[in-house]
Amino acid sequence: MTIPASTQNPVHPPAHLAERIASWDASSLNRDLDTQGYALIENLLSEEMCADMVGIYEDDARFRRRVIMSRHGYGQGEYKYFAYPLPGLVASLRNALYPVLAETANRWNASLGIDTRYPATHAAFLKRCHEAGQCRPTALVLRYGPGDYNCLHQDIYGDCLFPLQVAVLLSQPGRDFTGGEFLLVTQRPRRQSWAEVVPLERGTAVIFPVHQRPVPGARGAVRANMRHGVSRIRSGDRHTLGIIFHDAT
Repeated sequence: MTIPASTQNPVHPPAHLAERIASWDASSLNRDLDTQGYALIENLLSEEMCADMVGIYEDDARFRRRVIMSRHGYGQGEYKYFAYPLPGLVASLRNALYPVLAETANRWNASLGIDTRYPATHAAFLKRCHEAGQCRPTALVLRYGPGDYNCLHQDIYGDCLFPLQVAVLLSQPGRDFTGGEFLLVTQRPRRQSWAEVVPLERGTAVIFPVHQRPVPGARGAVRANMRHGVSRIRSGDRHTLGIIFHDAT
């Protein structure tokens, strides 16, 4: 799916961002999520917006925590979690993306017999997170250099979670870096896992499951376990913006 690129400053989001996201073809989005386990949104961020978001990474005042991945067995590279208040673009993306994806999340839970339903607005969902003691933002920027990688993992920060998340590539493959493919692994019950290399360009967003999704089984939908990661960077630097909708404990 392609949407027109924007050239506004990402620190202050373009006024039409929510309208652009609300105009997405929901049927195409749901078809891709149901069949592939992910959906791509091209041109979500412009080149200028990506460059400005990369620049934000050096401003430590905007972040609450820096993580050196090798110290925790997560791989190699580093990332920083934003502090509240979030930069304007990050907050706007989170608020605008959530209602579109909440419908899919509720449909998936219904198909899997999960009772949890998600409210229509992100503010209402955040209230649920905060009542559960999850009050720290999880939106982040990740940075990888030569030889860095991200082990397969799931971004679960507490019992209150939203089942879909978004990553936006901020660097241009082949120009800014080589290697560093986004990996998505699906594990179905009693079957071998399979992996997909998801093709991304600068400014492209990938929507994918946090931890599970429904897949067809012999007697209806069954839960497939999902993990994601990044292959080794061969050269250059790779930056990614991650939008996770639940807060952390």
